[in-house]
Amino acid sequence: MTFPVVGMVGGGQLARMTHEAGIPLGIKFKLLSDTPQDSAAQVVSDVVMGDYRDLDTLRDFARGCDVITFDHEHVPTEHLRALEADGIPVRPGPDALVHAQDKGVMRAKLTQIGAPCPRHRMVKDPADVAAFAAEGVADGDSTSDGFPVILKTVRGGYDGKGVWFVRSLEDAAEPFKAGVPVLAEEKVDFVRELAANVVRSPHGQAVAYPVVESQQVDGVCDTVIAPAPGLDEDLALRAEQLALGIAKELGVVGHLAVELFETRDGRILVNELAMRPHNSGHWTQDGAVTSQFANHVRAVLDLPLGDPRPRAPWTVMCNVLGGDYPDMYSAYLHCMARDPKLKIHMYGKDVKPGRKVGHVNTYGDDLDDVLERARHAAGYLRGTITE
Repeated sequence: MTFPVVGMVGGGQLARMTHEAGIPLGIKFKLLSDTPQDSAAQVVSDVVMGDYRDLDTLRDFARGCDVITFDHEHVPTEHLRALEADGIPVRPGPDALVHAQDKGVMRAKLTQIGAPCPRHRMVKDPADVAAFAAEGVADGDSTSDGFPVILKTVRGGYDGKGVWFVRSLEDAAEPFKAGVPVLAEEKVDFVRELAANVVRSPHGQAVAYPVVESQQVDGVCDTVIAPAPGLDEDLALRAEQLALGIAKELGVVGHLAVELFETRDGRILVNELAMRPHNSGHWTQDGAVTSQFANHVRAVLDLPLGDPRPRAPWTVMCNVLGGDYPDMYSAYLHCMARDPKLKIHMYGKDVKPGRKVGHVNTYGDDLDDVLERARHAAGYLRGTITE
């Protein structure tokens, strides 16, 4: 029996965990990685070192692969079209992936299909930013100039990078220095951030995970609570339907994360899209019947998708960030003894301050208890908690 080969472009922790999910199925992985030290390159047996921005490298890598997928969205769109022209299945395909690569394209498409978004438009210079801000001033409000607003470079940003909170005209100059297109968005008055994670296969089957609350610290995901506590049932259903509708309209194959704002007036607005396994779905490794990684593998191979339902009433994921305490392994004794149900997932990365080096998952019947266990473990591994 011949098992398929999945070609994964990108050697980060998402590739590492996707590979792990394919092992029980006997799925073979081939990895295109920047360096042998990359997270996935440490565990995948078939690794090619090369630059994903080079078309010849991509073509050489794709030989022998049954399908190509990704752990990031940065492969040039025109290269993906060339691979498809060569007869290589690319999932998600370039026509879908461009909406996760380019925020301007994403906003235009979401607006076209009627998905709720913050007020936005492309801006060309600081004066245009000021004009955009003024457009949002309520009628008769002469005391406001419309600031603050959010500015984003349309390509390349993640974990708060490429995003600026602009309070005045003077603050608006920095994003334009790189010479790349800039998108302006209103500063949304939101209660919290949510994420709707769905998976869609080529033949159109799709599943939706429970909507989660995603808590950020300094622009980086810190904690995910599944399901989002206190979320109105109708709003949760609308968020799931919105994500499923976006996946269908954009032709997404694989995992799609739709990051959302829950506004103070009871609406949901689309913040960002990611077409790959996502930090807001890491809880599914231990908290769902079928993880986001396993369902992504199934989807790109057009296999029937697995059950996305949670295993416990509550699951909490906390990211483990690097700090001033590099010897995380020595902390295992305390964490495992204190909480035998704790699940630790490390990425094989060198510990650097603020760097995502792993995450922990906890689950149970009592949310306060589950939260405390996850935060204690993440803090102890980082070294910010010592008892």
